[in-house]
Amino acid sequence: MRIEQLDLSEWEAALPAAGFEVFHTPEALRVIDDHTAAEMQLFGGFNGQEPVALLPTFVKDRSVGRTIMSPPPAMGIPHLGPVLMPNSPKRRKHEQLNQQFTEGVLEALDANSPRTLLRMVCSPSYHDPRPYRWDDFRVSSDFTYHLTVGDGPLDAVMSSFSRSLRTEIRRLDDLDLTFSVEGIESAKIIYDDQVARYAEQGETFTLSWEYVRDLLLSLGDRCRVYVARDGTGAYLNGIITLYSNDTVYYWLGGMRASYENVSVNTLLHWAILKDVAEDPALSAITTYDMVGANTKRLCDYKSKFGAHLVPYYVVETNNPLMDVAKTAYNVVKR
Repeated sequence: MRIEQLDLSEWEAALPAAGFEVFHTPEALRVIDDHTAAEMQLFGGFNGQEPVALLPTFVKDRSVGRTIMSPPPAMGIPHLGPVLMPNSPKRRKHEQLNQQFTEGVLEALDANSPRTLLRMVCSPSYHDPRPYRWDDFRVSSDFTYHLTVGDGPLDAVMSSFSRSLRTEIRRLDDLDLTFSVEGIESAKIIYDDQVARYAEQGETFTLSWEYVRDLLLSLGDRCRVYVARDGTGAYLNGIITLYSNDTVYYWLGGMRASYENVSVNTLLHWAILKDVAEDPALSAITTYDMVGANTKRLCDYKSKFGAHLVPYYVVETNNPLMDVAKTAYNVVKR
């Protein structure tokens, strides 16, 4: 396998038709690169002229060593990591491709140097992190919820919901509410709402408005801003979603809000699912990634949708320096 470093146009040409995250798109990567101090390095693995694997990394050289991240931290990116595009259905070929690409990229990045720290949060579609473990990296798992959408009637989707969610959704026709897809001005309201909510909890929201704005504008049709308003037109709540070719992701918003004892957040999620089911432009979407199933307080709510619990893998340098770096980052974030 030949390992090459790519520019964004070459990266775009190499992306497959499906199986990648929204943050793997060149539109998103360009904005991430603009808003991080690390150097973006995009790697492709090729058999002949055919691309068979991709990995975006963000590299920062320091006087005491090097950090390699995919994705960079504190940028609201749930997953990134490798994209594999095997040209054979055979398991042996898949594993061979994964092993060769892992070895080639780690060598190109000098990732095994004792002064280098690597951390990758892989997408749920990357199923086999064993080559990293065999190379003495630490591999752990986190979880997200995937709700299957777009391949049947909405009633079938709702059948997996808890009774309390179904009851709230069935009250929708009796409520003086509207749900619409709006623009960047409403995205700013959602952003400010989230910043305020974090401040109330004594926490700092790590995303700048400039980064959020630039990302949404760059993604264009790959994002939608859903807003709930009451009968007077007053803003109640909103959710920003992002789209890959086959998945819609909850990204920002969805703060707690109620209207006549009904969760506006629940109704917003339902509006998103209706949009996927009814809008021809979203006909290729098959999955709603509710982004995150690792915080009990949030899972108590998200689990009511009856979505599938899906693992994804975190790959890290296996030495005490990584633990120190993570501790320092968490202190700064708090």
